[in-house]
Amino acid sequence: MKRPACAACKNQRRKCDEDCFVAPYFPAEKTRDFEAVHKLFGLHNIVNLLQNLPLEKRSDAVISMVYEANARVRDPVTGCTRILSELTQRLNALKAELNLVQNKNAFYRTLKQQQPGQQNMVHNNPQQLQESSFCCKKTDCWN
Repeated sequence: MKRPACAACKNQRRKCDEDCFVAPYFPAEKTRDFEAVHKLFGLHNIVNLLQNLPLEKRSDAVISMVYEANARVRDPVTGCTRILSELTQRLNALKAELNLVQNKNAFYRTLKQQQPGQQNMVHNNPQQLQESSFCCKKTDCWN
């Protein structure tokens, strides 16, 4: 039984041969993905990229191209760059939060070492922590 034309051959209005190079990566049901990738990269560049990769890396390359092309469809101006920027900002915020938590932890350890008999006072009186040189504002400590 003859298989349906792949998305690339269907798009190019060509007969899809059994040895079609693009068919394994863009079967007939992946027409939308192929159209997005084709619009961004062009068929010639898709084929060249895949031919220059080892067989075991081609599927991953297609997944990456589809992801990038779909990101460009959703956001024509920045595409994946916006996603990368947002993730970088989030990572930096999490690093800052981790640094704050590590500083709080160091403060508590120091406090515990300095005042072993009085450690419950700090836990029972959060105002004392706020007034220390560790934090400037209550919101910095308790968020």
